[in-house]
Amino acid sequence: MSASKADAERRPEHWSADAGHRDVVKLDIPADAARERRFEIYVRLVAANPAARPGATHALRVLVDGALEWERSASTPGDGPDSLDLRLARTVPVGRPLRLNATCAVRGGAQRVALSITADEEP
Repeated sequence: MSASKADAERRPEHWSADAGHRDVVKLDIPADAARERRFEIYVRLVAANPAARPGATHALRVLVDGALEWERSASTPGDGPDSLDLRLARTVPVGRPLRLNATCAVRGGAQRVALSITADEEP
């Protein structure tokens, strides 16, 4: 099979990681020795304030390849879950991995509901 035919039959990569019960999630996408890739990345923190405490906050910090990419905090309302979401695209050169790290913090009665990272290769 020729390289161009193999490329045409190749499915776009899909990667995801969930923090589970932790406040940190990491997603390491291994290098590809033959081609450059471009990923659409989605990081999501969902938080709740079930006791409706005033002053409750949630925060999200995202690192890409060890460098700070984005950081935000927000008040956490008591009327249901709230989220902080980040979408970004990243081109990954041939032979280089992509390392994604997201950490969250909840304060004042807020609770983390979910923390996840998803990366989909653009076709």
